[in-house]
Amino acid sequence: MRPHSVSSAAAKQAELLRIVGNNCFKHGHLGAAIDAYTEAITLCPDVAVYWTNRALCHRRKNDWLKVEKDCRRAIQLDNSSVKAHCTLGLALLQKQELDEGVNELQKALDLGSGANPKGYMIDEIWQELAKAKYLQWEHASSKRSWELQSLKEACETALKEKHFLDDSHPGSFSDEAIISHMKQLEVLSRVFKEAGEADIPGEVPDYLCCKITLDILRDPVITPSGVSYERTLIFHHLQKVGKFDPVTREPLDHSQLVPNLAIKEAVQAYLDGHGWAYNTN
Repeated sequence: MRPHSVSSAAAKQAELLRIVGNNCFKHGHLGAAIDAYTEAITLCPDVAVYWTNRALCHRRKNDWLKVEKDCRRAIQLDNSSVKAHCTLGLALLQKQELDEGVNELQKALDLGSGANPKGYMIDEIWQELAKAKYLQWEHASSKRSWELQSLKEACETALKEKHFLDDSHPGSFSDEAIISHMKQLEVLSRVFKEAGEADIPGEVPDYLCCKITLDILRDPVITPSGVSYERTLIFHHLQKVGKFDPVTREPLDHSQLVPNLAIKEAVQAYLDGHGWAYNTN
């Protein structure tokens, strides 16, 4: 038998094994699915989807080290795999490697949005990314809070020492010195309070929120009447509820929706400065 025939036969067998693995996975037979994907990998080790599918089985079993290993191999073979980047990101988050996990989820979101912005998986990726970004903010916020408090206490101590030294000089005006000292402490307290305000959760501005869910927008589109909605939500409304604008009640078709890039940039700028807004709960 010629080498090309052997290769073709191996590829066909590997595909059959993938189908078997998919059916096993669908019915919860994870061990059998892993065995099928492993056989497919043995036959055709350069097919990324076999590695990704096996990684998804390991994910179901919470075997995150194997998830990471299989996903990294899948990405080496196909760097455009949305599932591989997403699943690797989740595995890294399990290891508390927040920064790299966020980077992988962001890659998955960018790749998925470009390929199919209405895909169900994109919303799932966004939810996981938002959770991870919120954790990043929590850690950074706690660190900033501790640093600000430490610096504030050091500044207060320095001012008190200066006041004590000034007040000990002969001929000093004690009342004026006390008033000046109190004003300096008030200014110091106000400065540090303002410095910490960015980390205090508040209300997201209305113009950055979807008019259907009132949640902060991720992938906004705008209607001819000027109302912005989350893309997947307004598409679902048009398909399941009716072809009209939920707010204005005017006739609306999905072909009339235009990406609202200005609002998208404004949302990202707001999130960059207010990480607490990633909290989707």
